[in-house]
Amino acid sequence: MAAIAAVLGHFLLNPTHAPSTSASPRSPSAAPSSAPTSLPPPLHRELREAPGEADGVVPDGVTVLDDGIPAVAHLDADLLAALRRAAREAARDGVEFAVNSGWRSPEYQNQLLREAIARYGSEAEAARWVATATTSPHVSGDAVDIGPADATEWLTEHGAAYGLCQTYRNEPWHYELRTEATDRGCPRMYADPTRDPRMRQ
Repeated sequence: MAAIAAVLGHFLLNPTHAPSTSASPRSPSAAPSSAPTSLPPPLHRELREAPGEADGVVPDGVTVLDDGIPAVAHLDADLLAALRRAAREAARDGVEFAVNSGWRSPEYQNQLLREAIARYGSEAEAARWVATATTSPHVSGDAVDIGPADATEWLTEHGAAYGLCQTYRNEPWHYELRTEATDRGCPRMYADPTRDPRMRQ
């Protein structure tokens, strides 16, 4: 107890040595001057820059037809072609496919994972919603999040004909290409990403 009291007394008498709890890792001005200079480039970038369109952030109003948006342009070519075929057909029913998220950079994916851990309180719970950069099909360009609700409803009814399948039961917006679905229908969904064997690599 005496040792603990001594340490606390040292910080109270010398507040400049106490750790700051208000510094934001995204704010360059908040970074301590003694920060290590040997951080690997991706982590260094994550600490100092907000993600933008080049990382896969999607502005409002983006559809599967927007080639100028990296989140769309960097999707797997076969997935994108299937999405566009389906979107043209859906448009005849007055339904538009908005892209809420598509391809993401590893840095952006890691940031989303950190935010999910903070939001849900643990890595285990966050894993039900956000994968790591090494396992996420968004990083490889093999997944797309579609909205609004009428678009996902349309895909629930017609998506298999284009090989577009909802992958996770808890994410009705998340679609991946399953070419065999055009003949056999979409495979059974996983309850959430933690049940997907790909997430355990």
